Amino acid sequence: MCKFKILPVLVLLLSPAVAQPVEFPEFSASYKLYGKGMEVANINRTFQRTRDNHYIYRSESQTTGLVALFRDDHIIEESRWKHIDGQLKPLDYSYKHTGSKKNRDVDIRFDWDKRVIINRVNEHTWKMPLENGVLDKLLYQYAIMVDLQKGLFPDTYTIADGGKMKTYHFERLGEETVTTPLGELETVKILRQKPDDTRRSVFWCAEQFNYLPVKVKHTEDDGLETTAIIQSLSGL
Repeated sequence: MCKFKILPVLVLLLSPAVAQPVEFPEFSASYKLYGKGMEVANINRTFQRTRDNHYIYRSESQTTGLVALFRDDHIIEESRWKHIDGQLKPLDYSYKHTGSKKNRDVDIRFDWDKRVIINRVNEHTWKMPLENGVLDKLLYQYAIMVDLQKGLFPDTYTIADGGKMKTYHFERLGEETVTTPLGELETVKILRQKPDDTRRSVFWCAEQFNYLPVKVKHTEDDGLETTAIIQSLSGL
């Protein structure tokens, strides 16, 4: 049975312009993930505001269809953050992957007072310096939506990923109309790809939905492709 990777799907890119005010409406979106011509997983995304004026962005993925007969991958990814002086500041990030031969439990805490990031992966814990502008692996996907709404076009983001600081690179590929269960949508098409890397992700982000990605195609270095397509949306 071929191995499918369930991705925390969603990303984009932008270019400088006059900054526009941005609101943070709550929403819920569902996607279906396809690979090799068949459905392999369901993905649900939610965004909400807490009583203490923090925000939570959450993604949950689970195998489905024929793939679920052979494996039961379940991934829950969550980012809690705050908005201060126009900046999205991560507070806590968690990632839990069960149903795999190698279950993974990740927790990252961002201590802005002490300027330190505390990483825990399964039973291993370590610290690293906290840099200005850093985001977590889920929050950067929402940050791109926010930047697009502001009319900004940064081509890189700094991410705390795997216990290291990494730079994610993006390129704007133009505009394209995408057919989805929600209808024909006008989108901005964006590429994420590291220099000298064959792996790539392409995102189609719909302006009418605050630039939420409505389609995402990921290609692994072995050529395996998976595509996520939005199925339902409420709140935007």
